[in-house]
Amino acid sequence: MDDKNVARVYKMSFAGVYPHYIAKAEKKGRTKAEVDEVIFWLTGYNAADLQRILDDKTNFEDFFNSAPLLNPNADKITGVICGYRVENIEEPLMQKVRYLDKLIDELAKGKAMEKILRK
Repeated sequence: MDDKNVARVYKMSFAGVYPHYIAKAEKKGRTKAEVDEVIFWLTGYNAADLQRILDDKTNFEDFFNSAPLLNPNADKITGVICGYRVENIEEPLMQKVRYLDKLIDELAKGKAMEKILRK
């Protein structure tokens, strides 16, 4: 991914992408609550935090840089998303973005929540 596209992703509003995460999950019979659970697990945010992020139209860069605690098991997220193997992405912030993409993808593919959350 070139630097221009990376910068564009970082500046995207999380609120602009969040409905797409929900739609992708719901199309496959999953719920908004499950999407939120995945987000909370990865980032350490809670429901009040998420609502503030959505209301403030926080961008992805600030979303991840302000996250209370990246889950210590996040490095167990592996596989390919958007043509990139997530465990090999060298840019730390982009890797976090792709971790979230991968978790939402697994949710939409019907994977069990305990497997998604690396329990």
